[in-house]
Amino acid sequence: MKRSTFITWDQLKVGTLVLVGMVVIIFAVYNLGKAAHLFSKRYPLVAYVPNANGLRVGASVLVAGQLAGTVKAIDFLAPDLDTTRNLKITLDIDEALKAQIREDSKARIRTQGLLGDKVMDINAGTPRTSALQPGDTIALAQSLDYEQVITQASGAVGDLVQLTADLKAISGGIVRGEGTMGQLVMDRSLYDQLTGTMTQMNTLLARLQRPGGTFGRLVDDPALYDHLVAVLGATDSLLMALNDRKGTIGKMLHDSTMYGNLSGMAKGGDSLMKMLTSGNGTANKLLTDQQLYDQLNKMVTDLNAILADVRRDPSKYMKGVVKVF
Repeated sequence: MKRSTFITWDQLKVGTLVLVGMVVIIFAVYNLGKAAHLFSKRYPLVAYVPNANGLRVGASVLVAGQLAGTVKAIDFLAPDLDTTRNLKITLDIDEALKAQIREDSKARIRTQGLLGDKVMDINAGTPRTSALQPGDTIALAQSLDYEQVITQASGAVGDLVQLTADLKAISGGIVRGEGTMGQLVMDRSLYDQLTGTMTQMNTLLARLQRPGGTFGRLVDDPALYDHLVAVLGATDSLLMALNDRKGTIGKMLHDSTMYGNLSGMAKGGDSLMKMLTSGNGTANKLLTDQQLYDQLNKMVTDLNAILADVRRDPSKYMKGVVKVF
């Protein structure tokens, strides 16, 4: 049987629907690819990191927070002593953004949101440095390690729990009246004693504030102030008089002549003492010769005996001295 060459209406509707679907799919793929920079020309950059921190091949690369490419490859490097270069990450960057990534740009691995996917974020460079060329290495910035933050936060939570327990124990002891603080808060007798002390202090202050009392006069009477001013004035006058170079004390304080005279006297006295204590002179012998001392002592003793005998019998020594003519 010969097949008809005419297109039926049903076939036309199906063909039209398929064609429209294909156009929609192509348009959607084009827009999605354009949004994801799938059809743009790209160039590679390299970053060396110690740890990828959950980054995957195909992850987004952002420049100044905007999508600029994808992670093309993550490769392990040969083990060596440099632990900061364990992984090599190859980035596919949209060439239209080449002027934004420069030598002072830095890349870091971060999380989109708090619990989102890992992305490679690059900050835009400044015009004072040149743009990175294909295959260049981009510097790595310090990344925020959320696991470390969570670990520190868990430690802080543990400290907070311990602090809460300690505060609870302290407050419980205070409520039970334990220790000094507990007695201060819970002991009624201590409150009564403090009240009595405050009452006595108020009474004492009232007595001190009486204008007729000693302290009241010290506070309110201007006579004491006047006396103090007068004393200070007299003291100032006395100091001025003592400091006067024409007075005796002023000369003693400022004139070096008296100091020179005293120094000369001291030197003369020192020389005299040296003369008395050295040499063979009379003074030295009077001071140091024991025999001369003994002779003088004997002479004085004999003279005292003679004088005593003269007092007892003066006529014995006066015979022939007085003659009567």
